[in-house]
Amino acid sequence: MQHKGITADAPNRHRRGKFTRARIALGTALATAAAGGVIVAAHASGTTSAPAFATGDSRNVQQPSTPKTVCRTLVSGLTMTGRKAGSTQEAAPPDTGRIQQALNACAQSGSGQVAVKLTASGTRTAFLTGPITVPKGVVLLLDSPVTLYGSRNPADYQISGKPACGTVASSSGGCKPLITVSGANAGVEGIRAAGGGQGRIDGRGDMALYGKSTTWWALATQAKNQKANQNNPRMIQAVKSDNFTLYDIDLVNAPNFHVSYQNGTGFTAWGVRIKTPATARNTDGIDPSGATDVTIANSYIMDGDDGIAIKGGSAPSKNITVRNSHFYGTHGISIGSETAAGVSNVLVTGNTVTGTDANGNASGSSVGLRIKSSGVNGGPVTKVTYTGTCITKVKQPLVFDTHYASGSGSTPSFTGIVVNGVKATASVSGAKSVISGYDSGHPVGLTLLNVSLDTNTTTAEYAKVGLSDSTLKPSGTGVTTSSVSGSGTVPTCTFPAFPAL
Repeated sequence: MQHKGITADAPNRHRRGKFTRARIALGTALATAAAGGVIVAAHASGTTSAPAFATGDSRNVQQPSTPKTVCRTLVSGLTMTGRKAGSTQEAAPPDTGRIQQALNACAQSGSGQVAVKLTASGTRTAFLTGPITVPKGVVLLLDSPVTLYGSRNPADYQISGKPACGTVASSSGGCKPLITVSGANAGVEGIRAAGGGQGRIDGRGDMALYGKSTTWWALATQAKNQKANQNNPRMIQAVKSDNFTLYDIDLVNAPNFHVSYQNGTGFTAWGVRIKTPATARNTDGIDPSGATDVTIANSYIMDGDDGIAIKGGSAPSKNITVRNSHFYGTHGISIGSETAAGVSNVLVTGNTVTGTDANGNASGSSVGLRIKSSGVNGGPVTKVTYTGTCITKVKQPLVFDTHYASGSGSTPSFTGIVVNGVKATASVSGAKSVISGYDSGHPVGLTLLNVSLDTNTTTAEYAKVGLSDSTLKPSGTGVTTSSVSGSGTVPTCTFPAFPAL
């Protein structure tokens, strides 16, 4: 399968008709590595076939559409200057109650879906809210000029009996999310204008909290320096919300994670643009955890942590596709570190990863493709396929690391991992990849096909690696390599700029 020309997509590329997940031809069984023992850079004779490729989301995912029925329309009565309202409004956000009332009134008891639409009125384009909950069958729909601003008052997010929201403490969990999604067939969506603008949610993580001099992001940095925990709200959290959709929505300046999807089946993120600086700590882009049948497509993701982090902590994650998306200044397209319950059948195809954000900030931990786990929270990661990936300006093009953290109690195992078609350019000085199995009984099972890295320095141990047309040829304690057959080519790469919001 060829992956030529991973090119600069226009910001509205996802409008060019409907997308159907590509089915990738299955290969045959995993190549048999050299037998037993601790071998340093041993090369088995003969050639075997590459392992079966992952197929990803089992759904036939097409471009979403906004609901046909609008249940309630709310009109903005607020103009924000410099992304701020007046002191009285900042102390008690004026739109929380009426948005929640409309959402509650429109909740569906069956399988239907309706929208609560936020619209502008002339120059009044802003809504200011504290935490809200999107119920079953309701889409929170933002018109293209509208921005929904999150409260800067930590008291609005406080969870009773937990550490104070807006503080650094010995534990976390003190803040409600800005938007909680509860129930099936819900969504957070925008309407895209002809000029490219679309509805926006602004968490204002960069701005001083109400009545304080610090910001959400400064709290995160303070927590790191003090080896403590920040109590910051996530932007969107969906738990056990089957068939959840994010569509044509801009998510900017989140105080913490932008999107957390937990323990649900059927999640589509399409046309999502996440824009938060690489310097904003713990602002993950999209994190599916315990999730089944997920597609993240045609999106632009810039943040200060993982662009995507697929997790299998308390429940397994499986059947996940990440396609035709672009990442800026993040910690890469990641799996883990929580994998105790397992992660399987993940297809990552046609993406670009750039180690700097749109403002020129270099990521503090710039990675291309990464699977991370450890003896603390490890488990089986199997059947993961990366195809047609373009990477530039990163410190670590490829990372498959079972020793991400210290500790013991569980065993991470990475098998059936295939990289077919990856090119890395302009890697930063001292760049290196990591391939680190847990021990001799749990080596990384990896196949590298059509791999072209401009820096091939690698730290490797305990791995069985199949190679075909790869500049990266790992060696180290417990590392064996063999020749495999497989189709495809190294991609031709260009990197799109982050679109203007």
